[in-house]
Amino acid sequence: MPSRPVRIAQISDLHIKLPGSLAYGRVDTAKALERCVAALNEFNPAPDFVVISGDLADTPTVGEYEYLRRLLTPLKLPFAGVPGNHDSRELMRAAFPSARYAVASGPLNQEIEVGGLDLLLLDSSVHGKPHGELDKLTLQWLDARLATSPDRPALLFLHHPPFKAGIWHMDRQNLLNAGELAPIVRGHPRVQLIGTGHIHRAALTMFAGVPTTICPAPNHAVDLDLAELREPSFKVEPPAFHLHTWFPGGRFGTLVTHQVPIGTFDGPHPFFGPDGKLL
Repeated sequence: MPSRPVRIAQISDLHIKLPGSLAYGRVDTAKALERCVAALNEFNPAPDFVVISGDLADTPTVGEYEYLRRLLTPLKLPFAGVPGNHDSRELMRAAFPSARYAVASGPLNQEIEVGGLDLLLLDSSVHGKPHGELDKLTLQWLDARLATSPDRPALLFLHHPPFKAGIWHMDRQNLLNAGELAPIVRGHPRVQLIGTGHIHRAALTMFAGVPTTICPAPNHAVDLDLAELREPSFKVEPPAFHLHTWFPGGRFGTLVTHQVPIGTFDGPHPFFGPDGKLL
């Protein structure tokens, strides 16, 4: 097993529109991505890889993906993405032709080795629909790939959460066939994390015995309306990304996820003075 930690940054729900356009008439998602890219480039130690967990474009159009590619050009880190419900498989495949997709057409699944980790990126998009499903081909592919290297830890990434988050209008468009994913995950103990997006805000639960997260977005957040008082709404909250750090040791190592805010904040300030006393 490799001796050094492996750091996987996860960003999600970029919703890039054509230049000059605002998402929902209010949110400059391009500027938000520029700030996110700068934060990733400046982070020390540098992440080993960046996963973009869906909704890279917004409408989507060829122009949006062209603009997305331009916005990602300054990113100094290797990256890969999976489609979300706002994406187009065909347009995304054309925009990122060097990606090593598992099949020449259909779902944009990928397997990527990063240090001591296997990253399995799963396409949960359903054409023209907001909800997610993993089709039979994807489920079979996942089961087969997990079986090939049973001693290597694996992280799974997809757009749609396989659980209810308590936000009514999002819960009806999560991963609708999560019950078909669960036995595959349980059958392969090397799965250490399932990372998702879609809801634009951080959340954590257990699914099929595995920690399962929702990644916050760099732009806007779905309103945390747990009381079901409002129509589907969003807020502009502090942006962030997830940093999943894997530490070697034991059979599959250990994994820790940090939420990293995007922006400039006061500090860091020392706790102790030159004399060693608490300030």
